[in-house]
Formats: sequence, C-alpha cells, structure tokens
Amino acid sequence: MAPAGSDRNEAFPRDETANEHEENAGLKRGLTARHIRFMALGSAIGTGLFMGSSESIQAAGPAVLLAYIIGGAAVFMVMRALGELVVRHPVSGSFGQYASRYIHPFAGFLVGWTFVFEMVLVAVFDATAIGVYMGFWFPDVPRWIWVLAVVFFIAAINMLGVKVFGELEFWFALIKIAAIIILIVAGVAIIIVGFGIADHDQMGPQALFHNGGFFPNGFWGLLSSFTIVMFAFGGVEIIGVTAGEAKNPKQVIPAAINSVPVRILLFYVLTLGVIMCILPWNQITSEISPFVAIFDSVGFTAAAAILQVVLITAALSAMNADIFGAGRMLHGLAEQGQAPRSFARTSRNGVPVMTVITMIIALLAGVVLNYLYPDQALFLLGALATFATVLVWLIILVAHIRMKKVIAEEARLPSEFPVPLWPVGSWVTLAFIVFIVVMIGVVPDSRPALWVGLLWVAALWLCYIAFVRGQGRKPFDLIDRTEPIESGKN
Repeated sequence: MAPAGSDRNEAFPRDETANEHEENAGLKRGLTARHIRFMALGSAIGTGLFMGSSESIQAAGPAVLLAYIIGGAAVFMVMRALGELVVRHPVSGSFGQYASRYIHPFAGFLVGWTFVFEMVLVAVFDATAIGVYMGFWFPDVPRWIWVLAVVFFIAAINMLGVKVFGELEFWFALIKIAAIIILIVAGVAIIIVGFGIADHDQMGPQALFHNGGFFPNGFWGLLSSFTIVMFAFGGVEIIGVTAGEAKNPKQVIPAAINSVPVRILLFYVLTLGVIMCILPWNQITSEISPFVAIFDSVGFTAAAAILQVVLITAALSAMNADIFGAGRMLHGLAEQGQAPRSFARTSRNGVPVMTVITMIIALLAGVVLNYLYPDQALFLLGALATFATVLVWLIILVAHIRMKKVIAEEARLPSEFPVPLWPVGSWVTLAFIVFIVVMIGVVPDSRPALWVGLLWVAALWLCYIAFVRGQGRKPFDLIDRTEPIESGKN
C-alpha cells in the first residue's frame, strides 16, 4: 500500500475539471503537437545556430561537430527526464513546480525565476542579433532602434490567444527550418558539382582536416567550446512549459520530446558540417553569420541578402517562443505563491497579460544595454544565458531523480514515458551538466558569467527569505495523473 500523500498516485484521479482549474487556472488548451514541436524548434534553433556557431567553430574548429553530438545527446536525456515528469504531472509551472515538490520550495523558486531570467537573456540576445542583421542594409542606423521596434512587435504577438500565437510560431519556425534544409542541399550541390567556383577541389569532407586538422586547437578547444555549444540548445525545455496549454499532453509532449532534440542535433551537425566543408573553419568569424559567409565566399551575394531575411525571421521566432515560455513560467510561479498573484490572472483569450507586460519591460532593459554596450552585449548575454540554461537542466535532472525515488518508495504506478538507460544515463547526464558549469568558470572569457550567475542565485535566496511566505514555502501539491499501462491508455 502506498503511503498517503497529497500527490499520491491514483488510477482514477478526482474531478478532472476541478483539477484542471487548480493546476492551470485561466489557461486554454489550444496548442497541438504541431505547434509544440515547432515552438521548441523555434526557441532552440535561433541565434545560437545562425550567429553563435561562429564562436564555437573558432574555439574548436571542425571538432565542434563532436561537441554538438555530445551536447545534443545530453539535452535529449534532460528532455526525456522532463518528459517523464510532465506526463505524470502536466502542469503549466512545469519544472518550477516539480522542483518545489521533489527537491525543496526554494528549488522551485530558483529554477522558475532562473528560467525566466534565461528566456529574457536569450530574447535580448536574439533582439541584439536582429540589430546586427539589419546593419546589413542600414549600417548607419543605431542598433538599439531595431531592438526597440522588435520588442514592441513581439509584445503585440504575445497578447493574442495561445492558438493564434502557436500558429504564428509554427510559420516563423517553418521558414527557418526550410532555409536550413535548402542550405544543406545547396551546400552538398556546391561540394559535388562545383558550379565553376574557385578552389572547388579543396571542398568536401577532406576540408575538415585542413588548416590544423580536425582538432586544430587541441582537446582543450573541444572542451572550451561546450560553453558556447550548450547555449545553442537552450530553450528546448520550453516543451515542458506548454503542458498547461497542450491538447492531450500525454500524447503530444512525448511525441515532441522524442522528435525535437534529434532534429535539432541533425540540423546543427549537418549544417555546420556542410559549411566547414565549403568554407575553411579559420575563415568563419563572429563578424558575420557563417550562413551569410558561405554564400559570399562562393559569389552568391543575392542569396546572402535573402538569407538575412531568414536570419531575422529565425530570431523573431526564437524571441516569440522565449517570451511565451517565460510568461507561462511566471504564471506557474504565481500559482505556487512565489510570484505576485497578478501574474496568475489571464485575459478572456487565456493570455497571462501581466506576465507578458513584465517580460516586455525586461526586454526594454535590453534596449538600454544595446545602447550603452553595443559591442560587448552579444557575448556577455550568451555566456550568462549558458549559465542559466545549464542550471535549469541541472535542477530538472535532480527533480527527476528524486521523483524516481518517490515512485519506488511509495510503490506508485510505473511511468508511462520512462527515461531510457535509467539510472546510469541520468547520473552520467547530471555529471556532464555539472562539468559544463565548471567549464564556464574555467574558460576565461565566460568566467564573469559564472560569478554573475552565482550572485543571481544568492540574490534569489535573499528574495526567497525576504518575500516568499505561506503557500510559497510549502512543496507544491502535484496530482499524479499516471494511469495503468495495461489499460491501453496513453
């Protein structure tokens, strides 16, 4: 017999309507599997690939492909851990509420606000990149003006109902995914056919071993690149935040988790592999997107100009998904009693208006940052976002491990979407994420981000002690919605 508890497993949970209201108050289930898959792709395939990949290539050379493979495998394990949590507890606060229940209320407070912090940083990073892209056509216009315009555009989209938002995000993401596929196909055609391009005989897989070999900066170059590579995958955990607004989350969330990380990995590895087969890795600099550089190098200047439009669309897509995710997390924090109650209120369209407004105000701070520090903004934001990203993943993994312990102790029903390679896979992934945190501190360029990140954690602890009271100091009451696997239900 399982011990009694407020979130004890029940094969037939109590009144569904009441539970739905308690867990996801005011939100509407308008997101389909198609929306969720493309939303995760929209968040994770953005500036990190189109712009940030230049930094990772400079750090590791062609060996960066190994970094993306290893990093992608770790992200898949994190997402499977999150998926097992989500299927058991499909709530809007997602890993913020899981951490509160299975680790400690402060862990929920920490991961929830850190995720919001991460999404703001990544959104500002993307907005900054849009300013860089617009400089392709308007070099004399200050970057901060473009960032300001983008912020107001994203604000308008996020005030729409979730179904309309999901549809817009689908088309945003589709454009950039189509562009990536076209680039891969065009790149392979250039490598095979040549089209009369100079130095065509130097192109191909053999180019990965020129200019210093596959490991031009040694094994250290590979290790140091992880601090940039992992940022590129940041945002994929937004899948968990969609649980409160997903139609039939027990079906759509596992489908999205199983497909999205693999697709992201393939897009990154194939795309960067093709680029470095055409353009020597040491000619790829952070001053220009490698996607633009590859077309410039072969003389397709018109294609480079068109690609700028795709880059802007990609950044808009990522920003859109980031603001959505942060707003829904704030909604969940309010439900936990760890954010102002006004963040839990929604409009008739099911939009948590106050959370969106708060996020837009935070983005406006990014406009100021771009005005004051236009040259340093991009790198520092990326490093800080990497720290926030890996901290969120770390807490997801710990919450999952603690949940597995509770399942065993309380003899709950087996998980409907269990993590693979348990428990070895989970512990190895946890060790890898800890390694990434250490590397952020070891690599000189990213070390300031670790110190700022640790100050962020300390500041949140002080805020928790000073401002969180009552319900916010208690583990969140989760309802276990697991059903017997033999029942045939998904």
